[in-house]
Amino acid sequence: MGQAKSPPANGNFRALADLVLYHIFGDDQYRRVISPCLSSMDQCVNVERELEKVLQKFSSYGQHCDRTLEELVDYTSGLKHEILQTNGEEQELPGTLSLVLSQCCKRVKDTVQKLASHHKDIHSSVSRVGKAIDKNLDSDLGSVGMEACWQAESQRLLSEVMVEHFFRQGVLDVAEELCQEAGLCIDPSQKEPFVELNRILEALKLRDLRPALEWAVENREMLMAQNSSLEFKLHRLNFIRLLMGGTANQREALQYAKNFQPFALNHQKDIQVLMGSLVYLRQGIENSPYVHLLDSNQWSDICDIFTRDACSLLGLSVDSPLSVSFSAGCVALPALINIKAVIEQRQCIGVWNQKDELPIEVDLGKRCWYHSVFACPILRQQTTDSNPPMKLVCGHIISKDALNKMINGSKLKCPYCPMEQVPADAKQIYF
Repeated sequence: MGQAKSPPANGNFRALADLVLYHIFGDDQYRRVISPCLSSMDQCVNVERELEKVLQKFSSYGQHCDRTLEELVDYTSGLKHEILQTNGEEQELPGTLSLVLSQCCKRVKDTVQKLASHHKDIHSSVSRVGKAIDKNLDSDLGSVGMEACWQAESQRLLSEVMVEHFFRQGVLDVAEELCQEAGLCIDPSQKEPFVELNRILEALKLRDLRPALEWAVENREMLMAQNSSLEFKLHRLNFIRLLMGGTANQREALQYAKNFQPFALNHQKDIQVLMGSLVYLRQGIENSPYVHLLDSNQWSDICDIFTRDACSLLGLSVDSPLSVSFSAGCVALPALINIKAVIEQRQCIGVWNQKDELPIEVDLGKRCWYHSVFACPILRQQTTDSNPPMKLVCGHIISKDALNKMINGSKLKCPYCPMEQVPADAKQIYF
């Protein structure tokens, strides 16, 4: 093997980091994977550097402005006091005071002009941030867009997704305004569940458990069917709040503990811990081995649990489809911009003309894994609604397109085993 050439140095620390990464990953991986990542990091650092300069200027200008104006106010206030003491009730000012007042007016005017001049200097720094963004970050995102996304039907679907997102966020007035502008007819029954959920969530954020408990009791059977612990955890939080009241709430806490009876089978250990904490009411839970019961993170956790279970009962995903799509787009966008540039550079016309698939596979991470995806082992393509997976009689699975291509007369031979079968016997399967 020939000796690899080291990457060019462009800074002491960066050169050392480049050298280490280069010798770890080798020439090919460094140029294909590592170098583009470092280049993107450098671009972000360049923008961040300009932004920090602006923030520092804003901070120093604010401090200078406050100090200067404070001195000016003190000076004018002192002058006013001096004039009132010296002149009394006389209408005309003596010549000396008139001169001093003129100098004061001139000082105020000069100070304002200097502050305005310093403020203009900040404008140039702000404009440099915009130029740094344009220079370092690719702003031509339209090249990876598809015109089909902006057709009438697609626009209607996008508007519906946005309306649902606004309903989820509780901004009902914005959602209704969008419905009017987009000409959408949304059934009131679609809005009512979100109104109730947002009302309960707002109450939970204010540490009011009553609306959530009423909802959980009303939907107890469906929650129990999906093994939800929501109602138990709501009662647990209410019980802990009684414990925080000390011995004054001891009798009430014992009475409230009866609410744990339906959950004794699945939450026996948790209930035992809650009952054991009663022994330390006199000295305070915060001074006992049960101090973990007072963890404030429980309130944010109960909001997440309620959102998850409520969405499950409504047949909705926990996250808004709009936010999920936006997050996935942010992850995929850099890779799509790069592949688009390569396609244009190599003039590979026709590589990216499929409406329902991308020219490369983009790893969105486990957070965006929602269901299994079947890829046909024959055509090496992911199945779709128009090309679903088909199970042959022998048990092997291929795509419908592959099945049609392998039909020979009225017979079909499995590509994995010698079994011959009738194509009509194949059955569509669902993941």
